[in-house]
Amino acid sequence: MGVVELGLLAVALGTDAFSVALGIGTAGISARGLFRLSWHFGLFQFLMPILGWTLGREIVALAGGVGHYLVAGLLGYIGLRMLREGLAKGERPARTWDRTRGAALILLSVATSLDALAVGVALGILKRAIVFPAVVIGIVAGLMTATGMLLGHRLRLAVGRRAEALGGIVLLGLAVRFLIG
Repeated sequence: MGVVELGLLAVALGTDAFSVALGIGTAGISARGLFRLSWHFGLFQFLMPILGWTLGREIVALAGGVGHYLVAGLLGYIGLRMLREGLAKGERPARTWDRTRGAALILLSVATSLDALAVGVALGILKRAIVFPAVVIGIVAGLMTATGMLLGHRLRLAVGRRAEALGGIVLLGLAVRFLIG
């Protein structure tokens, strides 16, 4: 695989991370949250191809049937919650739900990197090297995540609280996309 093909593959795999980060960024970001989400999305995008390459085709068959529903459910839940918070009247609670911590962070990291698992399986079947492609995929996904969060935050500054509702709609749209294939 050439450098151009690898770059295109990395960007294609990073689009889910970018889209989710864009939605999350509309809820507001902190430097730590930006780092956590970018680091974890990049790390999982790096690890999943290696895992797929190591475990082989059976793991995709196992996750493939359930994986889309898991991703759709998770993104739908977070999207609905963001939509509700963005449309709520009155003062915002002092403490909001941080999507860059805990179980939400891990589940989102896995959900946005399932395609990378399949790519790892394909590279394993083709008997291609995995470490360099995995590094490139992870770095690109981390950068795309940071970019998405920063753009989502700018959107929030420009539009106000309703941007979080827009972010929720983006995540709901992604959930529908995962449901229909």
